[in-house]
Amino acid sequence: MLKKFSIRKIIVASLALIMLVILYLIPGNEEKELELKHDNIEYVYPNNLAVIYLLDSNDYVARTLITSCNCSEVDKAMDLLEGLTIDGKKSNIIPNGFRSIIPSGTSVKNIELDKGVLTIDFSKELLEINSDYEEKMIESIIYTLTNIDGIDKVIIKVEGNVLDRLPHSKKILPTMLNRDYGINKNYELVSMSNIDSYTTYYVNSYNDNYYYVPVTKYINNTNQDKIKVIIEQLSTSPVYESNLMSFLNVNAKLLNYELKDEVLKLNFNNMLLNDLTTNNVLEEVIYTIGLSIGDNFPVKDVIFMVNNEEIYNFSLKSIE
Repeated sequence: MLKKFSIRKIIVASLALIMLVILYLIPGNEEKELELKHDNIEYVYPNNLAVIYLLDSNDYVARTLITSCNCSEVDKAMDLLEGLTIDGKKSNIIPNGFRSIIPSGTSVKNIELDKGVLTIDFSKELLEINSDYEEKMIESIIYTLTNIDGIDKVIIKVEGNVLDRLPHSKKILPTMLNRDYGINKNYELVSMSNIDSYTTYYVNSYNDNYYYVPVTKYINNTNQDKIKVIIEQLSTSPVYESNLMSFLNVNAKLLNYELKDEVLKLNFNNMLLNDLTTNNVLEEVIYTIGLSIGDNFPVKDVIFMVNNEEIYNFSLKSIE
């Protein structure tokens, strides 16, 4: 009996030792194999996102994100133009609720960047744009491409000729296009003199996912303080018009501001805060104000303050 027990102990101990050896060897072999297989691979991360302006379900030109390349300004412009083109190479990754606008079959014949000015020569298919969307197409191209760091202005050509008029309405286009062209235009004019404009970003949603829609308003007043006007627009009513929202509390007041060296400090009362105990501000409030300021003034940072205490620094160069 004792002998059988000893033999059983030896067998169990031997099996345990063999299992330990196997467990030790297997991870080591896998690690060596992985090192050999992945030695020369360049990893591509799916979260390399870029801003693109597409049509939403309400026909607004809206700001959203799309996967893009980590590449030069010109290559990124080409990549995003594929996203703007109907049936383009990136059509399978257009976010739900959005659609491309450049006519199917349009190609880029030539593209070059010189001192911040991107010149794009499109094929003649660009002119086949539906008359209802010709101006929105220009807005979409301008806003998408000037969001790329290093691109400030755009020149649009078709078959080698500068596009100086919209294809259907024949509305005159500036040769050099930038965000002064406006987007989702809204006119509150009583005369054709003393016209000024400003762009404000609002919130919209699709399937409970929020995104941002810029609206350029044209008014007969060149003496208004645009910073104060933007804050008032975002706080006076929760809804600008159908489907567009602002989350800025109606009781939030801009006490004062300071614009210096491309940094804007906005000092509010405590109604800017979403939570008084934690000093939190809603992301939608930060983005609508920050993006609106960035479209109207040459600033790099918008600093949010409450009763002279800094709460948040919104960097326009680092956002997606």
